[in-house]
Order: sequence, then structure tokens, then C-alpha cells
Amino acid sequence: MKTEVIMKRELFGCEISQQSKTEFFSATELIAAGNIFRNGKGMSKFNLSQFLTTNSTTEFIKALEKKTGADVVNVSRGRNGNTWVHPLLFIDIALAISPELKIEVYQWLMDNLLKYRNLSGDTYNHMCASLWEKTTKKTTFADDIKKLALMIKKECNVTDWQHASEAQLLKRDKIHNNIALLANVMNNNREAIRLGILEANKTAPTNK
Repeated sequence: MKTEVIMKRELFGCEISQQSKTEFFSATELIAAGNIFRNGKGMSKFNLSQFLTTNSTTEFIKALEKKTGADVVNVSRGRNGNTWVHPLLFIDIALAISPELKIEVYQWLMDNLLKYRNLSGDTYNHMCASLWEKTTKKTTFADDIKKLALMIKKECNVTDWQHASEAQLLKRDKIHNNIALLANVMNNNREAIRLGILEANKTAPTNK
């Protein structure tokens, strides 16, 4: 999956963004959520700039960059500017804000949300390629695929893929795979789509 997609996770009523390709988290949004939490506890605001310039943090960043061979802090400018950080640095920031945040972040790193998001993107391309080979309506194929994408979104009970759960992304992956396999052996794309969705509905939960 080559396209960068921003996934959204909820933390104390706020959304935290994560990049699907780099897996970097938004430290900017973490600070916003963390300060809401700290305010409720009567604690002072957490300052990201000050934290990133402490001796211990700069040493950790240097060690992490040496290990990964790349920058672990990326700052995007502009109106919607964001500070994106490596997952391990993100944990360090979360711990500095509150141990309770660190627990939540650990759970994120252990889940499969990004894996299923990227996997679904790969199988989508595979499905489209299989359907393209068998379609007799190549001039309308792009529009047909858009309609199919909306149909799959509805079957997975999703309004926005950025907020989809692991189960919903896994079901989408199953639908993509099913349709691709059936399209390869059938000469009727419509039936391949119908049967692919039907089979996925038997095994993939979408309510988690």
C-alpha cells in the first residue's frame, strides 16, 4: 500500500492521527488531548517544545535516529501544521504527560489497525485488476468501481474509513479478496461481487 492515509484514534474524547505508511503519530494532537486530561487533574499544561529539548529526550532522539536511520520528528508547517513523531518517541511523550496515557498508547501499538488498513489497500488493487480483466464495459469501469466501493463501505457499516475498526477493515479485506478470486474464475463480474460480499458477511463481524 503506497498511498499515505491518516488513521484516527480516540483518546479522552479527542482524535489522534497516525500515518499509515510511517506509523508516526501526531504529537500535536496528543498534547492537546493530554492537556485536557491534565487540566481535569489540576495539573499544569504540558509543553512539547520544552520536552523535546531536554537532555534526556535529545539523547533518546539521537539514539533512535541512529537505530532507524531516519528522522524521528517531522514537523509540517502551515495552517494545519503538525508534529509527527516515531511511535517509540510518542510513548515517551505519553509517559511524560501521564502514565495513564502510556497504557493507552501501548495498546495502540499492539493492535492491528494499520496492518488491516494497508492490507485492505493492497487487496483493493488486486480486486480492481481482476474485475478489469473480465469486464466488457471498460468505458464505464471507473464509475462502476466507485459504486462498488460505496457498496462495500455500506456492507462494512462504515461512513469514514479513517475511523474504521479492525473488524471493519478486516471485513473489507475479505470482500476484496473474495471478489478478486471469484472474478478470476467467473465470466460475470456482477455475480462475483454478489457472491464475494455474501461469503464475507458469513464470517466477518463489523460491530467492533
